[in-house]
Order: sequence, then structure tokens, then C-alpha cells
Amino acid sequence: MDDAKVTRVKLAHQLGVSVKQVGRWLDKDVTPHGSTRADAARALGVDEDMLWPQKIRDRIKTGDDVELLHSYPYRSACPSTVWGDLATEATEEILLSGYTNYFFWSSIPNFSNLLRRKAQEGVRVRFLLGDPEGEVTRQREVIEDAALSVSARIRISLKELGRLGPLPGLEVRYSAAEDAVNHVSLSVFRFDSEALVTPHLARLVGHDSPLLHLRKQGDGGMFDRFAEHAEELWSRGVQVSG
Repeated sequence: MDDAKVTRVKLAHQLGVSVKQVGRWLDKDVTPHGSTRADAARALGVDEDMLWPQKIRDRIKTGDDVELLHSYPYRSACPSTVWGDLATEATEEILLSGYTNYFFWSSIPNFSNLLRRKAQEGVRVRFLLGDPEGEVTRQREVIEDAALSVSARIRISLKELGRLGPLPGLEVRYSAAEDAVNHVSLSVFRFDSEALVTPHLARLVGHDSPLLHLRKQGDGGMFDRFAEHAEELWSRGVQVSG
């Protein structure tokens, strides 16, 4: 194993135990028993007979980046299965606050059916889009100079959402004009306690900008900071009629 540290969440997944159980080992000096201890030692690249839990602590990620599960140099480098799995596993909340959001329909098979099923299961599904007629949208189209314009990408999302018809639990808003600059520069896609975040770089379109995969571990962390940003934009958003 290299020197890269793992998160409590990743270790828990590798061992098939709860994150709370890993926390007990680290925070309460509890030593795992039997095969679990051997598996943990192998996963962390340490000798099973070494001092426990200090040696484990040396291999577990701590600090401000503990909520960062993975980073990608480009949004397009994040496997489509990650997006699909997060949406499928959500039980309470899906908030998609990309400026256009159109790529979901091309990236996730049967995405409309998935949205319908999630809404029917009681999941709150929200889309925050940029206004296709807004000034910031027009400015962004000039900056990107892309074949598929920003407003066209937004309208793809609106067309697909319109095909769903009235659906309890599904809400769609445009970001307010005063928030459009902040919206277009940062996309937050939240699925319960996990989020995929894309800060947009200069002239790059969304799929060429970097992406962070976060999972909430406590209050006030990176996940909460980005989630609060998205909620603030949503709170001032304008409901899309029809």
C-alpha cells in the first residue's frame, strides 16, 4: 500500500462494517477481533501484531479533507455509475443545482423513469436551473462559444422535465437574476448526505471542470458548506411554470 490515507468510510466499506464501528476502534481504543482485525491490517498495510489502534490512526485520513471521498480533474472523468448509484440510493433528497443539468439524461440510463420512481417513493427531487433568457446565460454563451449553447442545454432539461408531467415531489426553479453569476460558477449535485461539486473554471464547460465527491461526516464541514450554498440559491429561486 502507498502512503495515501483512507477515510473511515472507505475502510468501513472495505471491511463490511459500519462507519460507527470504525469510529469505536479509533476513538475508544477498541481493538477489533479475529478476522476483522486481520482484514483491517491488510487493508491498511500494517502488521496485525503492531500496536493498535495507534498504527491504524496513522493510516486513517483526518482533518479538513475527511469528507473528500474522491476528486476528478474533469467532471466527465467521474464514472456514470457513480451518478446513477447516488441517485438510485437516495431516500430523502436529490438537489441538482447545475446551471443546465442536461447531461443527466445522456449519462444515466432511463433517468426520467428513475426521477419518477424516486418522487413516488417520497424523495424530494429539486432542479435549480439557470434562466435560459437571462443575461448571465447570454454572457456565458459568448464565453464558452460552444456548439451546444447554454440556453439550448437548459431547454433540453426543461423539455425532459416537461415530459414527466405533474409529479408530486418534483420541483423546478430558475436561479434569481442576482444569483446567476454564483450559480453558473459552481454546480452542486446533492444526494442525501453525499454531493458531487463542480467549480467551473474560466472558459471551460462543465464537463471539463474538476469535480469533488463529498460525504457528510459532521456539521460545518465541506459538505455542509456547499449544501448551504445550493440551498441559499434555491431559497431565492423563481418557480418554473408548467
